Amino acid sequence: MQIEQDLEKYFGYKTFRPGQKELIESILTGRDSLGILPTGGGKSICYQLPALILPGITLVISPLISLMKDQVDSLNEHGIHSVYLNSSLSSEDYFAVLDRINSGQVKLIYVSPERLKSESFLQLANDLPLDQIAIDEAHCVSQWGHDFRASYREIATFIDQLSERPVVSAFTATATNRVQEDIIHQLALENPYVLINSFDRPNLTFEVMEPESKKKTVIDLIDKEEAAIIYASSRKTVDRLSEWLRDQGLPVSAYHAGMSPADRMASQNDFIYERTNIIVATNAFGMGIDKPDVRQVIHYNLPTNLESYYQEAGRAGRDGLPARAILLYSPKDILTAKFLISQSNDPTSEGRLNDMINYATTSSCLRQHILAYFGQEAPDHCQNCSNCLQQVKKVDVSREGQMILSCIVRMAYPYGMTLVTDVLKGKKLQKIKDKHFDQLSTYALLKDMNVQTIKNIISQLISEGALAVNEYKGLSLTEKALPILKGNKCLYIKESAYIRSENKTKISQKAQSLTDHLSPEDEELFEALRELRYSLASEENVPAYIIFNNQSLLDMVEIKPKNYQEFLDISGVGPVKADKYADDFCQLIEDFVSIK
Repeated sequence: MQIEQDLEKYFGYKTFRPGQKELIESILTGRDSLGILPTGGGKSICYQLPALILPGITLVISPLISLMKDQVDSLNEHGIHSVYLNSSLSSEDYFAVLDRINSGQVKLIYVSPERLKSESFLQLANDLPLDQIAIDEAHCVSQWGHDFRASYREIATFIDQLSERPVVSAFTATATNRVQEDIIHQLALENPYVLINSFDRPNLTFEVMEPESKKKTVIDLIDKEEAAIIYASSRKTVDRLSEWLRDQGLPVSAYHAGMSPADRMASQNDFIYERTNIIVATNAFGMGIDKPDVRQVIHYNLPTNLESYYQEAGRAGRDGLPARAILLYSPKDILTAKFLISQSNDPTSEGRLNDMINYATTSSCLRQHILAYFGQEAPDHCQNCSNCLQQVKKVDVSREGQMILSCIVRMAYPYGMTLVTDVLKGKKLQKIKDKHFDQLSTYALLKDMNVQTIKNIISQLISEGALAVNEYKGLSLTEKALPILKGNKCLYIKESAYIRSENKTKISQKAQSLTDHLSPEDEELFEALRELRYSLASEENVPAYIIFNNQSLLDMVEIKPKNYQEFLDISGVGPVKADKYADDFCQLIEDFVSIK
């Protein structure tokens, strides 16, 4: 088939990933298309390959400058002429790009949705032979999505103003049924072909940990030789954690919206160009980050919804190799998350946070929980998540839940989780004496229970809607508390290390190395190839993965190509990259083999 040949010619892949071929064929027939493929599922090729086959130009609408640059660098590395138009260009560079476009040298143009409102850009678009408009991160158009951007609502108007309507394609990684319908409506897709691929990421191990010390756990988890993203819920946490990790001798960058644009860009570039392997960030970092070799994504705090969590977690293992998505859960994170959603006007935020809390506290398969949320079926046990591997059990805490609810009632004011816990533990604090809480019938009622377990039960009561949290993080009962108080409803929490002391089967703390399966000699060769890749990337001023991803290097270790033709058998190597790099890599491999 011709499109298979084009795939190998331009991108060096011999076969399509699931769903790619169907979407490409739909676009080539001129039918609007919506592709929902998981992060790392190869969405970009679904519009990039048609762009190369169609005679005219493809306009790609993308939300972030950094994402545009990444995509354009990668395409140009493959010999595909692409440009971007955004605010990062100087006037001189901007007009130079326009000259390239008008001279017919370009196949793909990347722009932000904000640029579509410009009259001059609309005039330019009407003068161009536009065959396709591709919309990346299409969930941004929906107010029901987790990353709504008002500028995305301008896209349909822009398309209507074109003298000739091109085929329109839209892509996203995470979208519930409601968001899928809203994307089609808001973008005015005409009779679209809709492909919803499996949301599953089999190469990711999903884990929820409830550590006594999050900082210590991060140190135990991090391999400073491999890339990791650590997400935190606040700027303050990002600054403190990144500074502390630096003090431990780790190569760390920080990223949040409170930093200047120049500092944010410097941090992101340090991470992408491998000057630092770890980045601590708020959710301001990451949409569309195409770095494929991230081995771990660690959430230091509880996200406010599963859509954002799954998209952020999906930035691990985009190269298809084993990676980990780890949530470090603490009950007090719920209070912070409740505060964050109280600042928004989204009427769905409360329910979406409860779905996130249920994920963090469930005793069933984590992968099944995620896939069910997105309307997809999954086996009861995936055997690749912490719950399946640790045989987590549920504990009935109905009686303790009743005690906690009764205590909050008797305290007669919405106090926070910590004070409620101190009263139940029977602590002799001055503020407890001042408020006469030591005279309550519920004082010291749970004196023999671990503090963390009491907080877990309170968190479960919040998750089930039996407790409400006000803007000051104070707790109060809701009508859903009544069945629990009356004994008509049972309350369960996930058994954790705080509840039982015997040893549990644990997932290895350190991330699995990419080279664990290699012999010592092949591992040495892999590291030599990485050094060569880094050196070439530095010379060309591009990220190392733009040259080759880790899977390509592992293929080189296995195949050990000796010449140009054998180098073409490597995954991700087409004629352009073979012409450019075969001599350097084959020479290194030949020298290495001859010495060994």
